[in-house]
Amino acid sequence: MSLLAALRHGGWLRDVDHALALSLVHARPATPDAVQAAAALASRALANGHTRLPLSRLPELFAEIAAEREPPALPALPDWLELLRASPWVAHGADLLDAGVDPDRLLVLEGEALSLRRYWDQETRLARALRARLPNFRLVTGGPGTGKTTRVAQVLAEFARDWRDDAGLPPRIALAAPTGKAASRLAESVRESIAAQVAAGTLAPAREAWLPTTASTLHRLLGWQREGFRHGREHPLALDLLVVDEASMVDLAMMCRLMEAVPATAQLVVVGDPDQLPSVDTGDVLAALCLASEAGGSALAATRTHLHTPHRQLPGVDVPRLAQFVRDGDIEAVVRGLDAGEFRGVEWQHGGERALHDAVRTRAVPAYAALAGADDVAAALRAARGFRVLTALREGPAGSEALNALVGAALDPVFGGAGWYRGKLILVTENSYRQQLYNGDIGIAWPDELGEMRVWFDADGGPRAWLPAALPAHEPAFALTVHKAQGSEFERVLLALPERDARVLTRELVYTGLTRCRREVLLWGSEDVLRCALGRRAARWSGLAERMAPAAPPVARPEAPQGDLFGTA
Repeated sequence: MSLLAALRHGGWLRDVDHALALSLVHARPATPDAVQAAAALASRALANGHTRLPLSRLPELFAEIAAEREPPALPALPDWLELLRASPWVAHGADLLDAGVDPDRLLVLEGEALSLRRYWDQETRLARALRARLPNFRLVTGGPGTGKTTRVAQVLAEFARDWRDDAGLPPRIALAAPTGKAASRLAESVRESIAAQVAAGTLAPAREAWLPTTASTLHRLLGWQREGFRHGREHPLALDLLVVDEASMVDLAMMCRLMEAVPATAQLVVVGDPDQLPSVDTGDVLAALCLASEAGGSALAATRTHLHTPHRQLPGVDVPRLAQFVRDGDIEAVVRGLDAGEFRGVEWQHGGERALHDAVRTRAVPAYAALAGADDVAAALRAARGFRVLTALREGPAGSEALNALVGAALDPVFGGAGWYRGKLILVTENSYRQQLYNGDIGIAWPDELGEMRVWFDADGGPRAWLPAALPAHEPAFALTVHKAQGSEFERVLLALPERDARVLTRELVYTGLTRCRREVLLWGSEDVLRCALGRRAARWSGLAERMAPAAPPVARPEAPQGDLFGTA
């Protein structure tokens, strides 16, 4: 059996991966089996977020796909690389800097790392755009609640105070984030911080009027249309300053498009937490930029400000200390501290999935039932931030679908949770630019002044209502996956891990889930599953860091300066 057939038969490839390999041999029947298999595996790596595949690390990719199964035998690496170098399908990275390279060379080989040319091209374009705009580029990183948005507000105020224009025109400034929910939170936080500066007399009201009060999604900023984005290299955005928040959620293709759409004369501030979960799609751009900034002699180092002190949790809550152990992968410190109850504000429970359902009925159902008793819809929306169930998975007994059904059935026993009732929480799952509702927005069912049921969402001018039948795709929001909860914060969190290990369980997922809370978190999960999660990284293979700092190896993270983003700290 050929290697490609063995990979296909063993379930190591998707249909699209296998189809790519077959397309090579259909076009060139002499294409060796090992080249076909390498192309299929490079495609398969994309499904796990990797933009390149180091062939020597294939056992790690197989473990990510199905750790319990034995993969097929692979060719000797030197022989495999020799076949790839000789293949007309394969270009070498250095050769591609020459625009005359045959476009049929769909694969790129750099050392032992194989990439699909499309993703190699995106990384190369992004690195080129970043290097070209380094004098206008700033990177603000830090954990949850470390003051990243406050620093952004300071940057905006400084920019407004220093703005000079020969024609007397105000600066063109925009705020953006990957999701509608993240954009809304960014705008809200910036408005509060700017208002505080005006009240303190450090920013003149006339300059405050220049600053944005709203934020948009990246898709909306770039002008998404059916035929593609309106803004890009050929039609750049009309901006003098752009702030992009929650950058850990931005995939490679979007960041490449964004970087090319921002004029070379504009300032760009990228904000995020590199220790959170990476984007759902391919790439981990923020982590790669941070890695490049830590390399000796990197030009990116001078652009980065890393904030350390967390302010999200209330005094006396030890979630930041626990999160640090999780981030560092210190499994023994996490397990020992949880078992001894050393982390204030953190409770650890474990048991079977039936016991988890009992805990959800005990903890979550009363919290959500209380929403219906709020004085009005605005108060209900505020109260909805008080508690949330977060899950590692979408499916299964410990997944968001099952726990949403459990809570819904308890609150709406007549219709099994499928009806519309006062206090029902809704998560929008697709963008609707016409309605200005976006993937990740959370609303609440509440009657209007005539007693008709509507679904209300936070907006700049106060809650706005939609008919339930007019909503874009949506689902209950009593339980959210940790991925969906990125960019959110709640007073209390129940973080539920599944009974058995799963590939998506990583220390980044646990870190992100724990740090969504302000005052209290119940971590539900067995010690075995928790150990597996903390021992697994969500790191992705990419060449972006090398392209930004090609001559320098990574070094330990330094204490970053806390100074002026647009000057020398």
